[in-house]
Amino acid sequence: MADRAVPHFHNELGVAVIHVGSREFMCIGALPPFDHPHVFLDMGADNEIICQYCSTLYRHRADLKAGHADPAASVWHDQKAAAE
Repeated sequence: MADRAVPHFHNELGVAVIHVGSREFMCIGALPPFDHPHVFLDMGADNEIICQYCSTLYRHRADLKAGHADPAASVWHDQKAAAE
């Protein structure tokens, strides 16, 4: 995700767990316009964290690159910001 310093993830699919390659990221909940406040999550030394707004469970997976997720559709690309 070279276009932004902090990756953003969402759980529009409603999956039980999103595996991520980053330990620091933003959760937006669902896709806009139904997103919740974009909250910064930091796992620190842990391997998982739960978003306090939407209860999405994120797990770090070392085989994923930073800014990537499984499912891949959980990565949010802000097309509006990219166009500006």
